Amino acid sequence: MPQFTRTRINLVRALAASALTVAVGGSLVACGSDDSTVSSTPETTAAEVTSQAPAEDGDKDQGEDGEETKAPVTKPGEAATAPPETPDSVPSDYPGPAEAPPVGEDGKKFLEGLKNEGITPAGDGMMALSTADYICQAKAAGKSDEDVMVFVTAMVGSEASAAGSEISPEEATAQAQTYVDTANAVYCQ
Repeated sequence: MPQFTRTRINLVRALAASALTVAVGGSLVACGSDDSTVSSTPETTAAEVTSQAPAEDGDKDQGEDGEETKAPVTKPGEAATAPPETPDSVPSDYPGPAEAPPVGEDGKKFLEGLKNEGITPAGDGMMALSTADYICQAKAAGKSDEDVMVFVTAMVGSEASAAGSEISPEEATAQAQTYVDTANAVYCQ
């Protein structure tokens, strides 16, 4: 068989295998998705639930008036063993601090600098200080300004979400630049 024919056969086989792979992959992708959202609200109705203990000794699960007792019905979406409303206190033998460490002078200057630029950090400012720590560490490690901006922009967006507000990508980029400038000016020493 001449070389041209063998090459042509190998090329046809490779194309056929590629087409088959794409077809199988496409059909598998079309079969399902990772979307787990619900498009409608399930309808539930409250029902009375009666419970009876097995009649081993002729005993029945009855109240004082001789009627069967009814188990409490939980509301839809509520677990039968819901967690306590208030969080448990930290055990006395917990190895870490019970409260966040106090903010140092550089941290106070950084947070004040953000406020002067119109940025209100979320919560107690610990997320903003973590972002400032990252900026200083990235600068010390010689990271590029572009790399730093990518992460700081993401951190600013996360902090805005934690504060319960939404900001546009442009606002996040502008705030990220303010974080970088303020951290370099007063925090990274």
